[in-house]
Amino acid sequence: MQAVEFRRFGGPEVLELVDRPDPHPGPGQVRIAVRAAGINASDWKKRQGAMDQELPQALGHEAAGVVDELGAGVTDVAVGDHVFGFSAASGAQAELTVLSHYAPMPPSLSFVEAAALPAAVETAARALDQLGIDGTILINGASGSVGSAAVQLAVARGARVIGTGSPASHDYLRSLGAEPVAYGPGLKDRVGPVDRALDIAGSGVLPELIDLAGGAEHVITVADPGAERHGVRFSRGDAGRALYVLHEIGGITVPVGRTFPLAEVADAHRVGEAGGVRGKLVLVVGR
Repeated sequence: MQAVEFRRFGGPEVLELVDRPDPHPGPGQVRIAVRAAGINASDWKKRQGAMDQELPQALGHEAAGVVDELGAGVTDVAVGDHVFGFSAASGAQAELTVLSHYAPMPPSLSFVEAAALPAAVETAARALDQLGIDGTILINGASGSVGSAAVQLAVARGARVIGTGSPASHDYLRSLGAEPVAYGPGLKDRVGPVDRALDIAGSGVLPELIDLAGGAEHVITVADPGAERHGVRFSRGDAGRALYVLHEIGGITVPVGRTFPLAEVADAHRVGEAGGVRGKLVLVVGR
């Protein structure tokens, strides 16, 4: 099978499609013929050498596709079922991958839409669970894939949600149930006090969010590496919750910004690193 891999750190040009042995599922896992795989910022951070120093590396942690092999003890899905979920290890951007956490695809979603969900929804749900839902919550960076999932989850849990975003995203944020506000200086004057703040964008506004929420204990970030010096919790991945989140997804969508064929993964990285595309980037694999 073909898979995305890099054998040295560098720019998008180091990415290549290589032939790798077909993977096989372990107990409780399934293998899928991948139809779509999500791209995340962690992919280009790994490619740059900012994360995980191992070489060579395969890429991709989330995918949707058709079950074609079952691991021992799997009884909840069958060969031919459409599922989505998290790969057992890096390697979802490939023709075949093994999913360690999976769930049946909601029938209303395409493969591309389903592949965009796992990482965004798991990140949003985990951060909101750690933060707690209490009164009014400000979500900084509300219009992207993680932010929009967080808005939908917080609204569904009864919160009043204020979401920061560019003016072009405000109608979209209103459609999700959020009250949109613009990025930039003077956020406190535009928003006023809130009960909780969730930082998705990592745009250096933690001091303002702490002030707005009445203390660092009421703020969580999933993106700002300087969280510790501000006394703010940094929410990290929890594979143990991933399966629960996948099964609980209902009616949540995240915007898909662009799709690319698997062979054009380098172009996808260039677009993602340049910014400017609102929504998830997804690789389309196979038919």
